[in-house]
This record gives sequence, structure tokens and C-alpha cells, in this order.
Amino acid sequence: MTTKQVVVIGGGFAGINLVRHLENKTGFRITLVDQNNYNFFPPLLYQVATGFLEASNISYPFRKMFQGKKNIRFRLGALQKIIPEENTVILSSGALRYDYLVLAMGTESNYFGMENIRKNAIPMKTVNDALMMRNYLLQQLESATLTTDPEEKEKLLTIVIAGGGPTGVEVSGMLAEMRKFIIRKDYPELSGTRIMSHIYLVDGGSQLLKPMSKASQEDAYETLAALGVEFRLNLHVKDFQNDAVLLSNGDQIKTKTLIWTAGVTSRIINGIPPDAYGKGDRLLTDAFNRVKGMDNVYAIGDACLLTGDPQFPEGHPQLAQVALQQGKNVALNFIRMERNEPPAPFHYKDKGTMAIIGRNKAVADLSKPRLHFRGFPAWFAWLFIHLVSLLTYRNKITTMYNWMIAYFTRDQALRMIIRPGKTEP
Repeated sequence: MTTKQVVVIGGGFAGINLVRHLENKTGFRITLVDQNNYNFFPPLLYQVATGFLEASNISYPFRKMFQGKKNIRFRLGALQKIIPEENTVILSSGALRYDYLVLAMGTESNYFGMENIRKNAIPMKTVNDALMMRNYLLQQLESATLTTDPEEKEKLLTIVIAGGGPTGVEVSGMLAEMRKFIIRKDYPELSGTRIMSHIYLVDGGSQLLKPMSKASQEDAYETLAALGVEFRLNLHVKDFQNDAVLLSNGDQIKTKTLIWTAGVTSRIINGIPPDAYGKGDRLLTDAFNRVKGMDNVYAIGDACLLTGDPQFPEGHPQLAQVALQQGKNVALNFIRMERNEPPAPFHYKDKGTMAIIGRNKAVADLSKPRLHFRGFPAWFAWLFIHLVSLLTYRNKITTMYNWMIAYFTRDQALRMIIRPGKTEP
């Protein structure tokens, strides 16, 4: 039997699940390529950014993960070019030949061409982003304890979050609870002032959590409002410069902090035909996740726009469950094809969506049976599902420990400004 060379670009939910379903399978040699040497769990990035988890709690090195997996190798590098006629990918760390190429790079922040926002806002897509956000927020609070200018202090203590999806809602809720239970104790110098004087959540829609049910949208709004979050709905952020966020109605919010969760986009890849891209630069694929116009190049996860599923004619939502299921289906299809069996088209099994807002506060929508629930039951379900979804027992145990400390004390001891390679702020 000829060994098939499978190259997987990206070690997120989709890529890792595909690799796991091919591990130790005869006839396949897999090379996972990623620009980081570790996998991380994106749904918990905001807890790293706010000092409730360490980066290591949600991360795990690929090479440790693949110990003992005889047919899996890891390559550190970034994709630069595909040469389809030669079945070759060019990486920042060299070239690889493939029989099957799987693109699972996920997405990156979309700034919609607004250069000032790209330069000045805080994104929330990577572990680096989360650590930078933690450093930045803590440094702003330290600066607020020093300034004697009331206007400057107001700008330092005002935070704007752009994007009312799950990440924006979760960040807003976490910051609002920190303002109420932690910051006042950590920074007694700010007593007598409005600590984090304003937390604004801005979204272009009329409701938060657009993909979720109306009940979840209303519950999230009411819960955040009770925590003191202020809303600017039906408005877009248009610019951010000179310590001011400009909104689409002409209003300005004076602040030094804009957290950007307002959109994502996929990458344009050298070597992919221009007509293979769809909305948001996602790669158009057939029902088997094969990229349009290409025979042995596949796309899975957030970077893919599959239009062959009759239940989702406009493509699937960019959710972890979609990525996991696509990774598994493509892996099983590779095995089927090597057995000269027909591949199976992908059909997404919607298990529902949920978002956490704060302590004992969350919303959840189940698809079958169609059910909405909120409060402690939704909060506990969110914690359980995210805990069991972490890759290793080490990640699960350390995360659960940190969550228990935070739950019973309403606090955590991870608020440290760490700047590798720097001695000055």
C-alpha cells in the first residue's frame, strides 16, 4: 500500500480533530503545520486576557501531544504559497509535498479596512492578543492611579468593546464583574472615583448575540445592563484615534481602550484560484470540503464555506462544533477513499449555542429539543462543556482549579504585567 502524505495547515479545532482521526492509521503519514508550537482553546482566551486563567491552562504543545503517534509529525512554519500542479506547499520553514492538503487555518480579525483601528485596537484572536490585552488593561489602571487630570483618568477608566457576539458579551460581563468585585480592592488609590467609569458595548445590530434565540438576546441584554454595561446598538465603530472612538452616527467616546471583537476574515492564499473565495474570503468547497476547482486540496473549519449542506445553503456558522465535525468527516473520507469506497458528504449536526455572561449567569439554546435556558443551569452547562473540550487532563485540572478559586473568592491572583524582553512599559 502506498503511504499517502497528508499535510494539515493549522492546529485548531478542525486540524487537530482531523489528525486525531488519522493517528496510527496505516497508509497515512500526516504533517501538521502551525505558526505556533502549541494548540490553544479560543473560547477561553478572554479569561486569559482578564487574568482569570494562565495561558498554559488553555494551551498544549503539539510535539508533546504527538508523542508515540508514529505517523504524525509537526512542522513549525507559516503557509506562504501552494503549487497545486506540483502538489507542494511552500512554508516559511521550507517546502512539503502532499497527496492531500487540508487548509484549517481559521480566521483573523477583520478591521474592514480601518487602519487606525487595526493599529490601535486590541484584538482577541490569539494567546499573544490575550496576554497583550491583560498587560494593557492592568497598565491603564496603574496609570489611572497616578494621573491627577480628571479627563485623563476618565479616558483611562473607560473601555469600549466593539462587537456584540459571544466574545464581546463575555468580555463585557467579565470586566463588569471585575469592576464590581476586584478593581476597587486592588486599587484603593481610585476610591472616590468611578472605577472603570464606563464599559460600552457597541454593535451594528439591534440585538446582542445575533445567531442565538430572541430569549437569549434579551436575557444577555438585561443581565449586562444590570451589571452596568452601557450599550450603543445599531451603530458601527468607524475610527479610533486621538483617544476617541468615533461611531457611525458621529458620536465620540473618549477612551484609550478599544477591544475589537467585531468581525473576522479568512486569508487570501497564493496558489488558490480567485473564484474559490466566497463571503469573508472563506474558501468555497463542495459537500466533501474539497476546495472549488482543486482535486486534492480541502478546507475545513472557519476558513471554509461549504454550500453543499441542504440545511445550511449559505454555509455553516463559524463555530467549534462545525470545525470538529468537518475535521472528523474529512479524515474518515480519506480512509474511505483509500479503501475505494465513496466519500460521505458533510452534514452538520447542530447541538446548539451558548454564551457566558458572568458568575452564575449564562444563556444557552439547544437545537434538539428546541430549548432555551438561562442563569445557573446555563452557566454550569457552559463550564462543563468547555472543561471537557480542553485537550488534556492537565488543562482540565488546572482550569477547574482556577475556576474554583475564582468562584469561591470572586478573585484570582493572576493579574501580572509580564513583558518578555522589555524592561520599561
